[in-house]
Amino acid sequence: MKICLFLISTLIGINLAFGQTSLKEIDLEYGNHMVGFMHYLTSDSTRTYKRLFDWNNKSIPRPIPVSIWYPSNENRKNIKPMTVLNYMEILKEEEEWEYLPNSQILNWFYYTNTPANENQLKEQATAYHGLEPETGKFPVVVYAPSYQASSIENFGLCEYLASHGYIVIASPSRGTENRFLDGGTEKDMETQARDIEFLIKEVAKIPNADRDEMATMGFSFGGLSNVLSQMRNENIKAIVSLDGSIKYQYSTLKKSPFFNIKKVDVPFIHMAQKDIPEEVLRDDGIDSTLNHHFEFYDSLVYSKAYRLKFHNLTHSYFSSLGILFQERDKRQDKSDLEIMESYKWVSIYTSKFLDAFLKKEPNGLDFLENTPAKNGIKKGLITWNKKEPKDELFTFQDFNEVAAKQDYRNLFGLYDLTLKENPSLKLPEGYLNNLGLQLVFNPETSKQGINVFLLATKIYPNSANLYDSLAEGYLFIGDRDHAIQNFEKSLRLNPKDQNAITRLKQLRN
Repeated sequence: MKICLFLISTLIGINLAFGQTSLKEIDLEYGNHMVGFMHYLTSDSTRTYKRLFDWNNKSIPRPIPVSIWYPSNENRKNIKPMTVLNYMEILKEEEEWEYLPNSQILNWFYYTNTPANENQLKEQATAYHGLEPETGKFPVVVYAPSYQASSIENFGLCEYLASHGYIVIASPSRGTENRFLDGGTEKDMETQARDIEFLIKEVAKIPNADRDEMATMGFSFGGLSNVLSQMRNENIKAIVSLDGSIKYQYSTLKKSPFFNIKKVDVPFIHMAQKDIPEEVLRDDGIDSTLNHHFEFYDSLVYSKAYRLKFHNLTHSYFSSLGILFQERDKRQDKSDLEIMESYKWVSIYTSKFLDAFLKKEPNGLDFLENTPAKNGIKKGLITWNKKEPKDELFTFQDFNEVAAKQDYRNLFGLYDLTLKENPSLKLPEGYLNNLGLQLVFNPETSKQGINVFLLATKIYPNSANLYDSLAEGYLFIGDRDHAIQNFEKSLRLNPKDQNAITRLKQLRN
């Protein structure tokens, strides 16, 4: 399935009619934590970049603007919360127009300068700039913005998650060489995936970040690169897709050399836009199969996955900036109240999903497993379904982890029990031989290595090489008698085993 730049633009929202919303009317129930916010500029010295509007040929280390929302318990007395304009000033910086007058922000970039939109800029947000972070450890969410979008495009959702005990970190969606992407290509996807991985490194600098409990959350094009990041980074424990392009551009992901659908073995939730009406499909030249076809979701093997469709949301309104400023499309958009209500439920489902799989809270999982009706959501607002993961193959690495925890003792019993529970278990001869040698030549684990070889020779009783390695292990720990016995076994199985011949001559002299 191909998706062109025109379609990407359509999904982002080149729309027709004005909307009027507010943060307060979204009516989110914030958590118990105050929300702190910080924004800073750092750089990735492994990549180069050019600021196009500086009009020079100078390359610089890739600049990475970083926005972080975090829990705080600092007294907010005499401190004013941020405004929407404060966030838009960050957008201005990330668009590389730092000195643009604030009065030009709406006209200059993506949104119309109407009286309603000017009033939105004055509205107070929930975050406070520079609050002291709360002590303790908090799970981390790495946010990947939509096509060429700002780190703050979903500030409302990020604030909401921080109030419920999450650290959210984001950087803008930028092209490889400069501010502009190439059109949603695999190159763009790889670049954003590397930016996500850079942010994961930044997380290590946050003292109260629980790096063992980390998720990625991506909107639109960001919902493609965050899946790629998880495929090659086992630190990512869950994936949130806000109408992510994984639904629309799966073919782009499959072009990556890192693509492996079986690597997606973490919980996944996709929240999709409503069906695109026939009129819009026809007028904008959009493939009608995009309404229902979802190859990535259907292909998932080892992931517990949830799929929701929000019947009152078009693509643009999965972001805070989209809700506040995006012009409405009279052909398909619902009312402002319906849009805000749906965004509220997008936020709640995101929080509950993270509660379930990062915080391991039963209430979060119960919410996800319930039908929307059982969660008090009115009929017709959301369509919901889920799929369970297939039983994952028990690998050599899995067996080794269990064996290591019991110091490689009683391996015969462990092998028999594991084989009964996992009949497809394979412990390759070469892997056992390598593991045994690694252990046996370390003076602190030599006996453990002997135990591995004893199991290996039980599984592969006709392997001359394994008996030869077992003999070397006994020789290394000074047990000559057992070394001789096993070199002799190796020689009986393979009379041409030159190592056994040489060793036996040495031991018998």
